Amino acid sequence: MSQMLALSMLVFILFIGDVIAIRTKAWIPSIFISATLFLVGYWTFFPANIVELSGIHSTVAVMLIYLLITNMGTLLSLQELINQWKTILIALAGILGIIAALFAIGTFLFGSETIIVAIPPLVGGLVSALIMSEGAADAGLPSLAVFAIVIYVMQGFAGYPLTAVMLKKEGKRLLQQFRNGEINEKQVGNRDESSPVKELTLFNWMPEKYNTEFFKFFRLAFVGYLAYQVSVWLAPYIAIHAFVLCLLFGVIATSVGFLEKHPLKKANGFGFAIMGLMLYILDGLKKATPDMMVELIYPLIGCIVIGVAGMYVFSLIMGKVLKVSKEMAFAVSLTALYGFPADYIITNEVINSLTQDEKEREVLTSHMLPPMLVAGFITVTIVSVILAGIFVGFL
Repeated sequence: MSQMLALSMLVFILFIGDVIAIRTKAWIPSIFISATLFLVGYWTFFPANIVELSGIHSTVAVMLIYLLITNMGTLLSLQELINQWKTILIALAGILGIIAALFAIGTFLFGSETIIVAIPPLVGGLVSALIMSEGAADAGLPSLAVFAIVIYVMQGFAGYPLTAVMLKKEGKRLLQQFRNGEINEKQVGNRDESSPVKELTLFNWMPEKYNTEFFKFFRLAFVGYLAYQVSVWLAPYIAIHAFVLCLLFGVIATSVGFLEKHPLKKANGFGFAIMGLMLYILDGLKKATPDMMVELIYPLIGCIVIGVAGMYVFSLIMGKVLKVSKEMAFAVSLTALYGFPADYIITNEVINSLTQDEKEREVLTSHMLPPMLVAGFITVTIVSVILAGIFVGFL
């Protein structure tokens, strides 16, 4: 198979996933469709190395991960996190619930190795799934390497409908209070109205015309290199995954003015990076035989059910302590199962389904969207990567 034929076929599969996700308003996630088509391809006519043939070698994928995670760190707004402190505590409580339930119950049902591999992808996204998949493969656990990818692909089916139900209940309650005059626009939401912080303060002396795409890539790569080098220096004393440090260094580099927000997108490289990483993630499914998939169904369903149950209990308790409704608390915790952009899409779809009045939509948006976005960022972008960096050392 030629390189361009392989690339065309694989990218077309990703496109089909996007189309179905758009048509179903994200009820059927694109990653699920893409993964299903990849499996069908591997079980029929795909060559086993089709992703490598297309040009996405493992070294390329690792490079993209360094750039993407560092880029994620630039999106962190410290002020927004301060405003949403209740949201952060509830999201962390939900993750703690997943960990506690799976270790307390799942370990006896599926074994400790399965639970260790399952937790980071269950509370995270592509990066944590990739870390655990590669860790399991390096530890000689090929079925668990596939399991890390499969649980990432499937977890959204528990998260999407539950989140929609919770947000609709919360939205109806809020609308009733607003229509009865019990609340007004100023009493909901925690939007940050402060003026935007000036970016790239370290380069005030440099004319903007020199801030080219290559300069953005250089600074992003350099921060990734620093994160890698520090992880090497720390290795004899404490094992911290380089990807975790990339996230931290991205935050620091942005706060001191070395990186702007979302430099990968501004350098016109974000879409390609996501495409490459998606193909590399789905390449892990080439090891998934039909017999292996049947074998994984039981731990897959069990881990998701037990994890979500633990999440519900812990988020409910934290919500009561912080005086947040159980619906909003559970919805915030559920963002761990999918993150951005699904949290944004689902919240807006729910708001549009509840009312067409502009003022009412503003009330619902200011109340529900900021916590959903912050929770998704905390769980999927930060905590899951940290957990993956820790848990992969236990394999």
